[in-house]
Amino acid sequence: MGIWNKVFAGMYDRFMAKSEREGLAAHRETLLAGASGDVLEIGGGTGANISKYGQDVHSLTITEPEKPMMGRLQRRIDEQRPDAKALRAPAEDLPFEDNSFDTAVSTLVLCTVDDQPRALRELRRVLRPGGRLLFMEHVRSDDEKVARWQDRLLPINTRMCCGCHCNRPTLDSIRAAGFEVKQVQNDEIPGAPPWVRPLIVGEARVTGM
Repeated sequence: MGIWNKVFAGMYDRFMAKSEREGLAAHRETLLAGASGDVLEIGGGTGANISKYGQDVHSLTITEPEKPMMGRLQRRIDEQRPDAKALRAPAEDLPFEDNSFDTAVSTLVLCTVDDQPRALRELRRVLRPGGRLLFMEHVRSDDEKVARWQDRLLPINTRMCCGCHCNRPTLDSIRAAGFEVKQVQNDEIPGAPPWVRPLIVGEARVTGM
C-alpha cells in the first residue's frame, strides 16, 4: 500500500464535494432508491452511498479493497447504518456464495478494478436469478476527440486517481458479462475535467439464468 493511497483516501471526499453537490449526489439518490432485498455494494470507498439506501434494503454488505478507504468506510457505517457489514475484498474475487444477493451496486468503481470483465462476472455470479446491477460509472466518450484525450491522459489519470481508467467501454462490458441493460442515462460528472466527465447511470439484470 503506497503513501499516495492514504493521501487519496484522505482527500477523496473533499476532492469530490463540488461534483456531489452539483449532480452526483442526486444521481446516487435516484439510483439507490431502486435497491432492495439483500444488497451488495462493491468498492464502497468512503461510504458516499450509505445514507442513500432506503427501507426496501433488508441487508447491506459493502466490499472495499483498499485499507485506507476501508477505515473511513467503517466509520461512516458506524455513524449512519450500523446494521451494514463491511468486508475488505476486491471485486474480482468476492467472498460470497453463488446467488447470494438481489441487488448489486457499483458507483465509480468499474473504472478502477484491475480486471473489469472478471469483476462483472463475479457480480453476475453472486446475484440471484433476475437480480439487478445498479451502476453509475465513468465511460469512454462517444466524442472521438475526447476519447483520444482519455487515451493520452490515461497514464496520468491512473497514477493520480489510484487506477481510474475513465476510457473503458463499460456498458459493453456489462452486456458481455451476461447482463441485460434495462435502462441507461448518459450524463457528465459536473466539475470534472473534460476527459473524466462522460458518465452512465442505469440498471441491468442478470440474463440466461
